[in-house]
Amino acid sequence: MSQQYHHSLVWFRRDLRDFDHAALYHALKHSAKVYCAFVFDRAILDQLPHREDRRVEFIWESVRELKSALQQQGGDLLILHAIAEEAIPILAQTLAVDAVYSNRDYEPSAIARDASVASQLKEYGIAFHQFKDQVIFEQDEVLSQAGKPYGVFSPYRNAHLKQLNDFYVKPYPIDHYRHAYAAVPPEVQTKYALKDLEVMGFARTNLHAMKLPTGMSGGKVLFDDFVTRIAQYDEARNFPAVKGPSYLSVHLRFGTVSIRHLARTAWQMEGGGAYTWLNELVWRDFYFQILHHRPDLADGKSYKAEYEHLAFANNQAYFGAWCDGRTGYPLVDSAMRQLNQTGYMHNRLRMVTASFLVKDLLVDWRWGERYFAEKLIDFDFAANNGGWQWAASTGCDAQPYFRIFNPTSQSEKFDPQGRFIRKYVPELAMCSDKEIHAPWTISSFRQQLIGLEIGRDYPAPIVEHALQRTLALDLYKSVRA
Repeated sequence: MSQQYHHSLVWFRRDLRDFDHAALYHALKHSAKVYCAFVFDRAILDQLPHREDRRVEFIWESVRELKSALQQQGGDLLILHAIAEEAIPILAQTLAVDAVYSNRDYEPSAIARDASVASQLKEYGIAFHQFKDQVIFEQDEVLSQAGKPYGVFSPYRNAHLKQLNDFYVKPYPIDHYRHAYAAVPPEVQTKYALKDLEVMGFARTNLHAMKLPTGMSGGKVLFDDFVTRIAQYDEARNFPAVKGPSYLSVHLRFGTVSIRHLARTAWQMEGGGAYTWLNELVWRDFYFQILHHRPDLADGKSYKAEYEHLAFANNQAYFGAWCDGRTGYPLVDSAMRQLNQTGYMHNRLRMVTASFLVKDLLVDWRWGERYFAEKLIDFDFAANNGGWQWAASTGCDAQPYFRIFNPTSQSEKFDPQGRFIRKYVPELAMCSDKEIHAPWTISSFRQQLIGLEIGRDYPAPIVEHALQRTLALDLYKSVRA
């Protein structure tokens, strides 16, 4: 791109940072003056079922930090609470800009929104430029030798890492061009000021009590800490009571960190921990490219057509018990309570709880996918759908249908002392390390001794795993015949 513009507008979305930012870099480099804007998009927010939403508060805090950072550099962040599809073309006209810049979003609804914005801007004679920013490789950048998209992770990863070089992870040198930020007059600052959450119809959550750092500074704090223990990641990531993960998923979701910086750091380090974590970043790209080639997944379609119409029993009471963490299986229940209380769930537990819902309770994976979409602070459609279809054996490179997690043995293996369970299911705190994984097996005498009555203080298992496993196998076999 060589064309120079007099005035441009950068539309921030899921890229809430002022460094190593593709759209911002190109706008600053190719414009005399650059305005910046963020829209609290009512097309999304008005659909949210709860007014207390940690995601909205995380975005609000991150936007506040970004606005302050831009002001310190001579610019500003104009903030709107509106329908983005309508507001951005109007704002672009109001500011008399020649071009609007944004980074690409890969969800079908976002693609449709951006196409509408591009069409409206074109009518006004305003250019619309989009860039890759939230992934390392996008769309058709990693294809098989036959020129087809990969449906299996391992060959995709191999091709991805083979293509990876300095070019794809080098930062955008924004510092050279910061002089191009447009000064915003006081009356415009007032018009586009950051409204309180309550004014937008949202309430504060327990985000601060959780001590989850927000914004660019929060992402930096978490990543700096993670780098000091990344060598142990390979093993530590499997144990929910251990500080193993990076805890950066929500920062990746809203772009308060740079995927290039994270990938470059891991790529340049040696050791199994760094390689395993880089693998996780590659999984993220993999799911984005799957969604690019299969946008029908956003309509609830199974990746594997043969599993489209599995006749799940869909017992509403079972689903309610799963949602509330009342299944009688301690690891499952502690994981669901963690989700409900914090908006976060440990990655291994996402697999365990998903497998349990689909293959023990025989509930359609789409029900669980929707519940996670509502609750997860780091919800990202591509990864959430990919994870659920993996667990349900309906997706690309999924678990074979006959591989079914045993919730008790998972508990014994990955929370051996019951530390995680005790945190979220305190009614089992008096159990021994052995008893806590299967409390229904504790004798009535022992229950009396420790002051625990299964069925009163903590539920008995709502299903028997061995029996449900057989029913699940029969269900999957029925569509494979």
